[in-house]
Amino acid sequence: MLPNAKSRNAETGEHSFPLPSRPLVTIEPSKSLAALNLRELWSHRELLYFLTLRDIKVRYKQTLLGAAWAILQPVFMMVVFSLFFGRLGAVSSNGIPYPLFALAGLVPWTFFANAVTTSANSLVGSSNLITKVYFPRLLVPAGAVAAGLVDLIVAFLPLFGAMLYYKVGLTLNILMLPVLILLTTLFALAVGTWMSALNVKYRDVRFALPFVIQIWLFVSSVIVPSTALPEKWRWILSLNPMSAIIESYRSALLGLPFDWQMLGIATTITLVALAYSAFSFHRVEKTFADII
Repeated sequence: MLPNAKSRNAETGEHSFPLPSRPLVTIEPSKSLAALNLRELWSHRELLYFLTLRDIKVRYKQTLLGAAWAILQPVFMMVVFSLFFGRLGAVSSNGIPYPLFALAGLVPWTFFANAVTTSANSLVGSSNLITKVYFPRLLVPAGAVAAGLVDLIVAFLPLFGAMLYYKVGLTLNILMLPVLILLTTLFALAVGTWMSALNVKYRDVRFALPFVIQIWLFVSSVIVPSTALPEKWRWILSLNPMSAIIESYRSALLGLPFDWQMLGIATTITLVALAYSAFSFHRVEKTFADII
């Protein structure tokens, strides 16, 4: 009998197919040293879309204000910072009205902080899916980061409104805005992917991460510009990509000069961090279904 031939049961009259001698598809850990299987990720691109859509729906499910939280969060923080740092603390803002200075930094920072937090908890939150079906696990934190881009786009509305209020016009620097959004997304993906892998094994990460994010805010040029630091200590900020990225947002939106050296260092660190997080994720990915 041919391997694909079917036989007929004399008693029931039903057709039966012989079982193959070996599985048609075998899923096993990759032995390659490459951190990413780009072909596999591309073949699952539709899954990334549905994971992103799922995260967007879950985020605003049964909320009273919905997407308005993407606006309220940076605006409320801007009001608090303007009161305590701009008015009472008289923090220098390079000649820019402090509310606009703070909001231009808070919009990208809020996206980054939320994207890192949600992506760090994404694998644990998708445990039922991970333990039942195989797919590239990297798509889970990637979908969480991509979902935050919707909030970022919405959060630009009050920022552009503040620019109109203070009569700050756009310049050709605005052409750098898509590049900065991509750079922020890649860095959020790098940090969030690494944190998500750690969170599967060490559940302390979800408790420590909010504290780390709060400390990170104060060393990222959100509240004060890098020029407020003495020249000899300013190089330390170059080790934090978010500091250069946030100041580049201000340059793109408010027409200030770019610090290309700092931005170049931030880009290099971001790419290195992305490669390292992908490699670390790849090494422990095969154990997720057992310990999650």
